Amino acid sequence: MKPTAAFVGASWAALLLGLVSFVVGLWNATMTRSEKGFYAAVLVLGVFAAISLQKSVRDRAEGLPVTALYLGLAWAVVGLAMVMLTVGLWNSAMALSEKGFYGLAFAMTLFAAVAVQKNVRDAVVFKDAFTIQ
Repeated sequence: MKPTAAFVGASWAALLLGLVSFVVGLWNATMTRSEKGFYAAVLVLGVFAAISLQKSVRDRAEGLPVTALYLGLAWAVVGLAMVMLTVGLWNSAMALSEKGFYGLAFAMTLFAAVAVQKNVRDAVVFKDAFTIQ
């Protein structure tokens, strides 16, 4: 099925809101540049891994070949990104409200990235189904 415009728009809005919130939070934070870089890298790692995991799970569900090694690595890297963020925030001197902000922005961004990937894939499948060969 073709995704609705409302769901596509909401997914993109959530992705942009999560990314912008996280980045603006880092920009205005009083932490060192290396700490800001760590959190930015964890966000990029998490988004890429979440998209890769969603694609792998969907490929398997559609009968496309996905090795168990790749699927396992995708799960492991999503978990690793979450552990890295958790450990970084746990050991940070930030206020609890700031830690919660980064955690929620991270989770929202990963979820929205998966939703956007799903919408893109659904739109392509829908388009291909109605393309005259």
